[in-house]
Amino acid sequence: MTSILGISAFYHDSAATLVADGKIIAAAQEERFTRIKHDSNYPANAINFVLNYANLELSDVDYVIFFEKPFLKFERLLETYVAFAPRGFIQFAQAMPTWLREKLFQKKQLMSLLKTQDKSFIDDKKLYFSEHHLSHAASAFYPSPFDEAIVLTSDGVGEWATTTAAIGKGKSLEIKKEIHFPHSLGLLYSAFTYYTGFKVNSGEYKLMGLAPYGEPKYYNKIKENLIDIKLDGSFKLDLNYFDYATGLKMTNSKFNLLFGQKERDAKNEKLTQFHMDIAASIQKVTEEIMLKMAKSLRQEYNIKNLCMAGGVALNCVANGKILNEKIFENIWVQPAAGDAGGSLGAALAFWHIHQKNERVINPNDNMNGSYLGPEYSQQQIELDLKKSGAKYQILSEEEIIDKTADDLSKGEAIGWFQGRMEFGPRALGGRSILGDPRSPKMQKNLNLKVKYRESFRPFAPSVLRNDLEEWFNINVDSPYMLMVAEVNKNKIIEMNEDQKKLFGIEKLNVKRSEIPAVTHVDYSARIQTVHKNTNEIYFKLIQKFKEKTGCPLLVNTSFNVRGEPIVNTPTDAFNCFMGTELDKLIIGHCYLDKYQQDVSLKKDYSKEFELD
Repeated sequence: MTSILGISAFYHDSAATLVADGKIIAAAQEERFTRIKHDSNYPANAINFVLNYANLELSDVDYVIFFEKPFLKFERLLETYVAFAPRGFIQFAQAMPTWLREKLFQKKQLMSLLKTQDKSFIDDKKLYFSEHHLSHAASAFYPSPFDEAIVLTSDGVGEWATTTAAIGKGKSLEIKKEIHFPHSLGLLYSAFTYYTGFKVNSGEYKLMGLAPYGEPKYYNKIKENLIDIKLDGSFKLDLNYFDYATGLKMTNSKFNLLFGQKERDAKNEKLTQFHMDIAASIQKVTEEIMLKMAKSLRQEYNIKNLCMAGGVALNCVANGKILNEKIFENIWVQPAAGDAGGSLGAALAFWHIHQKNERVINPNDNMNGSYLGPEYSQQQIELDLKKSGAKYQILSEEEIIDKTADDLSKGEAIGWFQGRMEFGPRALGGRSILGDPRSPKMQKNLNLKVKYRESFRPFAPSVLRNDLEEWFNINVDSPYMLMVAEVNKNKIIEMNEDQKKLFGIEKLNVKRSEIPAVTHVDYSARIQTVHKNTNEIYFKLIQKFKEKTGCPLLVNTSFNVRGEPIVNTPTDAFNCFMGTELDKLIIGHCYLDKYQQDVSLKKDYSKEFELD
């Protein structure tokens, strides 16, 4: 057996993946172990987990692949400074000592870290480096269900590339086109994330969620001043408006002048209609670029399948638009599309490209539903809960499913912890908070009382695959919550004239469909299709809920509060349960009722984690 350890680290979302003979065995993000959101440190805990899962020592591993090439990144830093000099000297002067001390000699640094983890790991010939966007492309193509596909990757920046188009066929994968830094769709979107007062590399979801509350009033202004978009979707930015190439901020005073306001101070300024309109405008520009690229690539290469990865591929609204336009017959998006997934792609690229091994294609895909993280035995769960001082009942699987479905139908908020943890930013029924989608109060309550986050943020429906078409205007698998579709017309409740006049956030209180908790203000929903073969207990729970209510879907959001990584261990889950207004917690066969817990164990999670 050939074992390959893939590592991504030192920027954000560090992670480790173990691949054995081309099969993905285990993968996890470091943040889940350290409890530091988007943790960028060397992923010691994630590496330990994936190795333990496969009963391997680090020194047993045949190859270790890092997801990008530090020398190329350093070259970009130097060339960017030369191109923009003397502008940007401060940023250059700040970055240089770190690069010279740590990052430039990353092979040496990585070897030293690997040796610290296992003294017997001494062979530096085992250590290889992939390229950032090749890692992304490999993470999208190799686990996909296609023998041949166009692979589109887009993010902030790798070494030089910010967007690439590749062709995958069998075991081969070749990048055909690239757009280079400083021209970047990911960084453009992040500039607007920053401008609206959200955190870069973390708040992009918020910008996307905010967009439907606004009108794209600044769409033309963005296209006339900030970005030149060609017919094939390639683009150039006017760098006079941005500070990311030379400064320590994303935007500058010229950018502020263009839109007539300075960037929002999230601590002291509320969101206004202006920010919603800004969000709607950049979202529309992003969708236009992605659609143009998709159409042009389809026309040029005439391949019917599309695979996607990179941070921009997490823009599920844009993905939904590509799907809706029927440009490709099939689309598959890597669930860990961001940098964490680079660890998986780096390992697979080495196995298939460097070592020329054939692929085994699975008609569903090779991601195991993205349930690639740790799982806990019933014995371990009980041990952890006892240590935490929890009071619980032990029930059979049948009783757990029946009781939980009952609680959900009564409008209760449930912490649900079963099986292996998800790899990637989405909870998919392994580490989830669940609710009744029919409740008009559920979205607001979950946001404010459980997640402690902005009330405008939408929730996703987990729907039984067979019932999908009855509720939503989509008929393809979407197991990873990466496609947005409209709620069917016969399920929606149109707004009256008075309701249409409401200011952005006030629209939240309007019941828009039979499933208001998962219907966004534009009548869309971020779909997760649930399949018996990948998550049987979750499938059975939704089935039971359907038996009781006639509704084959649940509200599904990640099991955490804002600023906290998704829970990993039973202890994490119990702490989050006691720090929020969740009503029940179900871990394995353990059923916990909030009202039976020791009140002295209650925690205040509303301020526990740093704002994201």
